[in-house]
Amino acid sequence: MGKITGFLEIDRSDRVYAPVAERLKHYHEFVVPLSEKELRDQAARCMNCGVPYCHGTGAVTPGTPGCPVNNQIPDWNDLVYNGNWEEAARNLHSTNNFPEFTGRVCPAPCESSCTLNLEETPVTIKTIECAIVDRAWQNGWLNPEIAAHKTGKKIAVVGSGPAGLACAQQLARAGHDVHVYEKNAKAGGLLRYGIPDFKMEKGIIDRRIGQMEAEGVVFHYGKAVGGPGGIDPSELIKTHDAVALTGGAEAPRDLPVPGRELDGIHFAMDFLPQQNRRVGNEPLGDVREILATGKHVVVIGGGDTGSDCIGTSNRHGAKSVTQLEIMPQPPEKENKLLTWPNWPMKMRTSSSHQEGAKREFAVLTQRFSGSNGKVEKLHCIHVDSKMQPIAGSEFALEADLVLLAMGFVHPVHEGLLKTLGVDLDPRGNVRASTGDYKTSVPKVFASGDIRRGQSLVVWAIREGRQCAASIDQFLMGATNLPR
Repeated sequence: MGKITGFLEIDRSDRVYAPVAERLKHYHEFVVPLSEKELRDQAARCMNCGVPYCHGTGAVTPGTPGCPVNNQIPDWNDLVYNGNWEEAARNLHSTNNFPEFTGRVCPAPCESSCTLNLEETPVTIKTIECAIVDRAWQNGWLNPEIAAHKTGKKIAVVGSGPAGLACAQQLARAGHDVHVYEKNAKAGGLLRYGIPDFKMEKGIIDRRIGQMEAEGVVFHYGKAVGGPGGIDPSELIKTHDAVALTGGAEAPRDLPVPGRELDGIHFAMDFLPQQNRRVGNEPLGDVREILATGKHVVVIGGGDTGSDCIGTSNRHGAKSVTQLEIMPQPPEKENKLLTWPNWPMKMRTSSSHQEGAKREFAVLTQRFSGSNGKVEKLHCIHVDSKMQPIAGSEFALEADLVLLAMGFVHPVHEGLLKTLGVDLDPRGNVRASTGDYKTSVPKVFASGDIRRGQSLVVWAIREGRQCAASIDQFLMGATNLPR
């Protein structure tokens, strides 16, 4: 604990955003970092609690509050306060392969679990984490960690999202020959093709890929595993000592109501990747272009994906943006004594909401209507706390573009999973336990969203790391990789 009375003397201060009018002109990150003095002051607020809920105890009891990768948060807060940034970076990377990802796009359950959050002033953990890793890159402290000895074992990792990247990097550092198979032109999964560049620029990913390639990881792009024209999964099993399935939960939740077939109604993940490809100078291929320019946009779904659709639509120059959420409007503040240290349900306003969007809660879309095959209106009704329609509350919204951002139900079953014949759980995810991450198919493991369902980047990193340890144990009879 760097400063015993820090939490009493120093107020919480966090990063701010560039002005809305300025940031809407581009797709670059717009967060303004804190100065070194501000960061050290904020780190001084850490109380080094006797029971640091921010760590998370997920390694023992999954689903408990705090950090899923069990970051040693009070330790690196103390190191930052004392100006020992290089050791803080080493400590941070001992539990998290990619803190520059989580420092930008993680919702920070650690801050909700901070003891100071009982007073609504948690330590700015996410900001300090991001500052540590950014400084580490700037100072050249993150060199490739090349294994001193090779094991002779060859492993295929299918998917290059955060789970696949974490799994691959851990296995390469253990001395294995690791090959990552990615269906898209570049690595990153939803980090690259889902999260907008204004939340995380893709050079952040490229930098890590360069490090991993120097560590011996081989990336194979542009061809899916499984499905017509894809790589035969059985061949991967034959030619590798183990296979890790680390794809995403990419089957979107649909809205099967009358008028769904009208033109102008799209899944969010048909819309967002297009803009990421434009920014990255990647060809869109033969898909039809989806733009919000000059349109009345309605986003159905109140989560992060819906928020990303708002920010992207505003940058396209949408005429208006409305976001619908079927759940009731949450309270502005939670009951701390009831919810802390767990993740609270409360009103959250993202940077994209601040850029301009009307938000409607407790709304059910009953049907779409239009003319000449194109959507023109949503016909909606308000619902009560039991999701039952309230008679007389019907209303209509003008819409030229509707984006369905209601989450994902499970991984896509066609292609890879059906060809392999892996067992699925009742939710349609690949069945594998967190004890060993083994699927029902010998030599095949699964981690991340393909196993647990739609989740956070920090959970994907955690599962990728743990899956790597299980594969190393399976191949070598013992492992030194952390779980």
